[in-house]
Amino acid sequence: MRFKLIVAMVEVELTDAILDAARQAGATGSTIVNNARGEGLKKAHGIFGMEITAQRDMLLFLAEEHRSRHILEAIARIGEFDETPGTGIAFQLDVEDAVGVKSQIQSLSPRPE
Repeated sequence: MRFKLIVAMVEVELTDAILDAARQAGATGSTIVNNARGEGLKKAHGIFGMEITAQRDMLLFLAEEHRSRHILEAIARIGEFDETPGTGIAFQLDVEDAVGVKSQIQSLSPRPE
């Protein structure tokens, strides 16, 4: 079985909606890292020139390769990443090997023909 790691950096307010969308798209679980910090092309400055950075959640999904694009698109749609700059990003990486997923194998579907 081949896997992809989907990483999403999202606004905290969108975390639950994105988790729901990912699950509906085929994700079997996720890991959430709270209070991540990101920076775009331009630093955000607030009162008296002090730097302001919005807290983000980093969502990690280990997904079957044939489901990963569908999950990624669902995350992007709910997060409105392409429509609204600064709302977040998501990307996927190849996973060479994984352990600890044996208990989830039964819920994973066979690859479509």
